[in-house]
Amino acid sequence: MPGPSRRDFYLTNLGLPLLLAAVVFLLFDLTSLDRLISNLLLDPASGQFPLLHNQWFEKVTHKWPRILPNWTGELAVIGSLLSFIWPRFAAYPQSTASRMLNTWRIAAVLRLTTRYRRDLLFVVVAFALSTTVIHYLKSHTSVYCPVETTLYGGSELRQEWFENFSWLDKAGAGRCWPGGHASSGFTLLALYFVARRHRWAHARKLLVAVLLLGLVFGTTRVLQGWHYMSHTFWAGIFVWLTTWLTALLFYGRLALQAPARVATRARTPALINATPASLRPE
Repeated sequence: MPGPSRRDFYLTNLGLPLLLAAVVFLLFDLTSLDRLISNLLLDPASGQFPLLHNQWFEKVTHKWPRILPNWTGELAVIGSLLSFIWPRFAAYPQSTASRMLNTWRIAAVLRLTTRYRRDLLFVVVAFALSTTVIHYLKSHTSVYCPVETTLYGGSELRQEWFENFSWLDKAGAGRCWPGGHASSGFTLLALYFVARRHRWAHARKLLVAVLLLGLVFGTTRVLQGWHYMSHTFWAGIFVWLTTWLTALLFYGRLALQAPARVATRARTPALINATPASLRPE
């Protein structure tokens, strides 16, 4: 069965995110939908976001969840560094150091990191570039968070990102667009492209899980008044495009669009049933 065409590949991975960006721009940035959503979350009595100063909610939804992307990035950095160690020892298998590594069973870990060096380096680079893109956009648009604006008791005027955008100079002190916490969850999209490269059968399930994680990360900040809902969508769009382009450079289109591997165990019963009874093993 022929795999997806080049056209389908770019329509899915580039066309759909750009279409989503246009929808978000028209639906949120050019309307008051963001403010309508945030207004629904206000406490009518106090006019404040009830979860804004809730320390337990802050810890559970903001501080603890960062552990997952942070540890993923740190492990990728450590694995990348270790991947350059084993080839040096493998060249001298009879040396004392090589024998010690095999005795302590560390050699297996080092061999594993060497085998997946490209994937580890990809995760490191994808994380770094995604973070860089988000920070660049934050500093060059100077969008203030809802609770920092006069709409919700703050002192700053509300502005859309395109009203104050600057390519080269920092636009101001605002740092709220796109959503930073949401982007930290979306950075795990790098794992999806690693799964696609290795044709893992559950890659799409991983994609759905990461997208949901990013949405949850972003939505919790909306509940606190620190972001508008569109900030989460923009974070996902920019992280996807950055990670996808990085994966394209690391792996190439053919590796990323190859069909998932079919588990041989799932086909075994069908093959046995199709075999004549006289030829089946007893």
